[in-house]
Amino acid sequence: MIKALTLNFFKLSLFVFLTLSLFAEKVEITSDAMKAQDVQKEVHFTGNVTIKQSQSWLHGNTVIVYFDENNETNKYEAIGDVTFEFKQPKSFYKGSADKVTYYPLKSQYVLVGSAVIDDLLNKRHVNGDEITLDMVTGNANVKGNRKKPVKFIFDMEKSQ
Repeated sequence: MIKALTLNFFKLSLFVFLTLSLFAEKVEITSDAMKAQDVQKEVHFTGNVTIKQSQSWLHGNTVIVYFDENNETNKYEAIGDVTFEFKQPKSFYKGSADKVTYYPLKSQYVLVGSAVIDDLLNKRHVNGDEITLDMVTGNANVKGNRKKPVKFIFDMEKSQ
């Protein structure tokens, strides 16, 4: 019974993935192992996980993909030694964190634990305990603490 539910959820997830691929950019996830959980509407990828979409990528030890009641992807959660590059026409971010959560409907990333983002186009660097990055607006909210305050580094143009 559980095996059949897992297989059905996997087929449904694959169908949703293929359908979304027709209307949005293709998302490719590779890993050493995968486990689909029908009741929780989750797919767990473990071991050397890489997510690729267009020119962007994310790598982590574990990634959990969460689906809503319509079997649409509503959240990706990458855990353990997460590194990434997020590229869009007007932005290019590179960084790392202990955990990264992505909300595709809001195009928002939340980085937690030793969070670092380098804005390669604007030559800026920020790090803190938690960073929320909105890919639509380019806004970032950063939280630190007394022992590890927020750090923001940027280049100033020389005046002539």
